[in-house]
Amino acid sequence: MSAKTNKTNKIETIENVQSLERHIKHLINIEPRFGLVYKQVGTPSLRRNEGGFNELMRAMVGQQLSVAAAASIWNKLDLAGVTTPQAIKDADDEALRINGLSRQKIRYLRSLIEHDINFDALKIMPDEEVITTLTAVTGIGRWTAEMYLLFSLGRADVLAVDDLAIKVGAMDLLKLDTRPTPKQLKELSEPWSPHRSAASLLLWAHYGWLKNRDAVPL
Repeated sequence: MSAKTNKTNKIETIENVQSLERHIKHLINIEPRFGLVYKQVGTPSLRRNEGGFNELMRAMVGQQLSVAAAASIWNKLDLAGVTTPQAIKDADDEALRINGLSRQKIRYLRSLIEHDINFDALKIMPDEEVITTLTAVTGIGRWTAEMYLLFSLGRADVLAVDDLAIKVGAMDLLKLDTRPTPKQLKELSEPWSPHRSAASLLLWAHYGWLKNRDAVPL
């Protein structure tokens, strides 16, 4: 199955573990080296979320922050009741800064509200249209849009070629001398289509395995 539209214009998604395992099986047939990764890490978590305004807001709040710092700021915003479009519209910048948002993040969130995205419509848009819609918002880049495609919409053919962990995982998998550039990784992964979301999940898990393998005991 593919994250792209097929001849019937159906949007293909990975909705459950069984579907993911089918994609992994097909991926291994295309690139057998994924078989070793699968033996190492098993079936990765789908990490699905409900998507929508809150999911994008959380992603923007957490940009360039540690998981703990992002969670702390989100909790402050949640307690203050400023995690909905209307509440943010009604709040002045000072009220948002008090709850942990920088001027830049405030500008990003106000842009998100101004674009008034129809999140239900995203569910039936082709991948590139979703990316175009989301990246029109100040503060949302292609990587964030791809994460939304994969984890909020469950699209089946998404490989985040700008992601560091995926580049490191692919470098080890393909026995490359250096980390591939996004352009190189895009070209190298073309044969994996239409199963590149399964590849993304396996490469993230493989990166975690590599970090544990290479960790130096204290």
